[in-house]
Amino acid sequence: MNTAAPITVDVVSDVMCPWCYIGKRRLEAALESVPQLNVDVRWHPFQLDATLPKEGKDRQLYLSDKFGGKANADAFYSRIKDAGMEEGIDFAFQDIKLSPNTLDCHRLVLWSRSDNVQNDVVERLFKAYFLDGEDLTKSETLVRISEEAGMQSDLVEQLLETETDLDKTEAQVAKAHESGITGVPCFIIDGRFVLAGAERAETIAAALLHAEETRSNPDAPDPE
Repeated sequence: MNTAAPITVDVVSDVMCPWCYIGKRRLEAALESVPQLNVDVRWHPFQLDATLPKEGKDRQLYLSDKFGGKANADAFYSRIKDAGMEEGIDFAFQDIKLSPNTLDCHRLVLWSRSDNVQNDVVERLFKAYFLDGEDLTKSETLVRISEEAGMQSDLVEQLLETETDLDKTEAQVAKAHESGITGVPCFIIDGRFVLAGAERAETIAAALLHAEETRSNPDAPDPE
């Protein structure tokens, strides 16, 4: 068993970001390819659109405003759908009715870390939004996800009715922007190396191995 301090992978991500879902799959494949490494994955918030109201915005109206029409939006998401299929994700973009403000989702992800179920909660949020077309602005959706992940759903329900950790979450989003992150997913490996975008699994694995090697040999060359 590897008893060394784990290599941290801090993933800056947004629940409504399809490339973040693809990036999660590629990270998982990378981790499977380097089972000898002790890795701790931690998820951090980002908002692709912080201007969305708490109740969300009609998806078609949102896409029309963002891309200047359905045809442009369809072309943009066609490439993402193809990339998703390569990773086993069958995006059901047509079933998404609402573009959500994701702050409450990020609060749930924050709370899930203390229960050691962050990855599970993130996965369930992605699935609910991108595969099942669920409304992530509804507290009952988030409460159900917390229950399925093994969290104290009654406590989550109570917390969602308050502003608990809202300032903290907004501050973390602001910190991501201030640190120069302009797009997600962003993988920060061992606090030293940054991979911007949904890199291929082999690229992530190489970065993990490089992080491990340079812990004991700081002069090791960068991976090709």
